[in-house]
Amino acid sequence: MAYEFSLSSFFIGFIIVVIGTAFMFWHQIIADNLGSGVSSYEKFKFWALITIIVGFLVMANLFLFIFGNLLAMFFHTS
Repeated sequence: MAYEFSLSSFFIGFIIVVIGTAFMFWHQIIADNLGSGVSSYEKFKFWALITIIVGFLVMANLFLFIFGNLLAMFFHTS
């Protein structure tokens, strides 16, 4: 599977990064309303960081590249 840059992937990844950044910025408010308050601040920050990293991978179209190579290792597609 060859790497190929995709403009639509870039914009979708950018949207995911913006959502993850907003999630990171307001993690305390979200944790207070949806989680168990102060005890879940770090968990919500962790998931926001994962969202940002996945957004960067999608933005560079590396998510499908890594996922495709991982599947090819296990299922030996040719």
